[in-house]
Amino acid sequence: MEKNLAFNNIELKQSEFDKLSNYIFTNYGIKMPPAKKVMLQSRLQKRLRHLNITNFKSYIDFVFSKEGEQEIIHMMDVVSTNKTDFFREPTHFEFMEEVILPEIYANKQSEMKIWSAGSSSGEEAYTITMVMEEYIQKHGHINYQILGADISTDMLKNAVNGVYKLEKIIPIPESLKKKYFLKSKDPQKKLVRVKPHLRTKVKFFRLNLMDTVYNAPKGFDLIFCRNTLIYFERDTQEKVINRLCDHLKPGGYFILGHSESITNMKVPLENIKPTIFRKTF
Repeated sequence: MEKNLAFNNIELKQSEFDKLSNYIFTNYGIKMPPAKKVMLQSRLQKRLRHLNITNFKSYIDFVFSKEGEQEIIHMMDVVSTNKTDFFREPTHFEFMEEVILPEIYANKQSEMKIWSAGSSSGEEAYTITMVMEEYIQKHGHINYQILGADISTDMLKNAVNGVYKLEKIIPIPESLKKKYFLKSKDPQKKLVRVKPHLRTKVKFFRLNLMDTVYNAPKGFDLIFCRNTLIYFERDTQEKVINRLCDHLKPGGYFILGHSESITNMKVPLENIKPTIFRKTF
């Protein structure tokens, strides 16, 4: 206990914060203003404790050494924000059901490809899967694949496992809970798991949106990139959107979060509805 308290009291000096925040912004696009110094210190203290490193100078030296390459991944796991929910911003899923899917069926496509960029712990990707499954049951079979990408390896592990606290599925209609989730056999744990059929429909992989090239397929019909770009500077947002659009079909749909916008950006998207766009070429 005393050892843990000692690690919790390790201070991140201003010069050390500047070095880390500049690196995180330059390489991952995540803004770390001075107000986030305490947050960064608190989150990284866990990594110091895990590595048994007693000061941030030694930690930074390790992170930027050849031996510390793997630690950068762990550092970004604790730095990145991963707020998400099932059926978050539901109007997007309503639009998918009422407009996008009827178009796909009308065009008699045999396959549909969807990308959840910034997929966090998987709630968005699995929500998309439930929407697809419900539509298929009413209108007939179509092959589909969903890609989920995130920078956090911890979140990706959670997404692949598909295990959530019972309280996380509160927003989901009761009929869908019964269809698509399994309750833990131990009632004390209060956990649920996405059923195997849904889990097989989503492939998750690690991606830094700041990379100049994305190791992902082309020809997506629909890309969700919601509440991820808000952590980036405006010019970085534009570059990321353009890179994502390189993987989107002409006429494909691109969806942002409700607090995000492409106003005055040079991107190949036309506005259909608030935060819903279509690739123009």
